Amino acid sequence: MAILRRALALGALVACVLGSALAEDAKAEGKVVDGFSEADLGTMAQGAEKHEFQAEVSRLMDIIINSLYTDKQVFLRELVSNAADALEKARFHSVQDETFLGDAKDLEIKIEHDADAKTISITDTGVGMSKADLINNLGTVAKSGTTNFLEAMAEGADSNLIGQFGVGFYSAFLVADKVSVTSKCNEDATQHVWESTADASFTIVADPRGNTLGRGSRVTLHLKEDAHDYLSEDKLKEASKKYSQFIQFPIYVKVKKEVDVEAEEEDDDDDDKEDDEEKDDVETKDDE
Repeated sequence: MAILRRALALGALVACVLGSALAEDAKAEGKVVDGFSEADLGTMAQGAEKHEFQAEVSRLMDIIINSLYTDKQVFLRELVSNAADALEKARFHSVQDETFLGDAKDLEIKIEHDADAKTISITDTGVGMSKADLINNLGTVAKSGTTNFLEAMAEGADSNLIGQFGVGFYSAFLVADKVSVTSKCNEDATQHVWESTADASFTIVADPRGNTLGRGSRVTLHLKEDAHDYLSEDKLKEASKKYSQFIQFPIYVKVKKEVDVEAEEEDDDDDDKEDDEEKDDVETKDDE
């Protein structure tokens, strides 16, 4: 009996040690958000360059964040429109240079959400942006459209027309308290990450994961609490369909689909089930 008690105690000790080791491994792995592990985020925080927004861009963002838009869904319209513009530029370059597209020949837009991380991401395979492009286009250079928009707002214009002034990207802050833009272009060997919490500054850093996009941009919105309803697959599909009627490129909305498998067939059909789930992972919207 004493031997049995010692064996049980030893087993419990081994289980405890193994459990602690697994817990440490899980902690070391870290939670992955938008493809970034905790280690990646730590590396980015240490190496990030901080820049101040140009004054007029800051004013623009203040107006957007503090204004009561009649339809906050405008953010998706503007981001999809920007992605389509980037795709059109890529198509133009591919006509001039048949090698421009490289391995990323499909010109498309993908929209997905992460209910756990409370994020929405819009990814395109367009021309992408270099480090300088990210700094100039999204932060420090006040385009004429920025000034025109501010003047129009002062005169009582409808803020929902933001896209007409070429500054629609900032509508992302209607629903997000943090926006991340990961981008890779053919002219820059390094993929970069731009990020801002709309606090009058932004950061930019080389992506520690390397080139994950091939070419293009991924805009990720970390949603405000009052915008969590956009994490609904139905609402996201409805909004995507509404704002993509005149887009000339395919748009895919990632959805989850459950596949029922008979219990006795599970072992034989595991591979088939995985294939089905992968194929059904997105819903295709054809060109209209």
